[in-house]
Amino acid sequence: MKIARQITVFDATDLAAESAFWAGLLGGTVYEDEDFHCVFVDGKWRFGVQYSPNHVPPEWPDGSQQQQVHLDLHVEDIRAAHEHATSLGARLLKAADDLDTEEGHQVYADPAGHPFCLGWHRNVPAVHDFGATQG
Repeated sequence: MKIARQITVFDATDLAAESAFWAGLLGGTVYEDEDFHCVFVDGKWRFGVQYSPNHVPPEWPDGSQQQQVHLDLHVEDIRAAHEHATSLGARLLKAADDLDTEEGHQVYADPAGHPFCLGWHRNVPAVHDFGATQG
């Protein structure tokens, strides 16, 4: 099986808030359809947001509605990334003990309540992706 495109799709009750958050966080744009929004970054489709009128946000980490998947986004400057994410509507769920350590992460929720992490590792160049992406 050859995969032509791999897209992560978030369910949300508010398509505009969810797609604007991810486009703003990643420096992208939004293509809006009635029940589905596409988030493009650098001209490539990276995320989808699907209208889900009965979406129940996960309660991280131990709620009755458990998370099922989350994103890890690695950044060069955790303080700037934190400010940027929260200015777009992210909520900090778990702060790192020390932002000046060699590596670490903080846990956030997007506007629809999906958990995601902003992490850093000071000795690994930002361009190094450990083979995880192909462009």
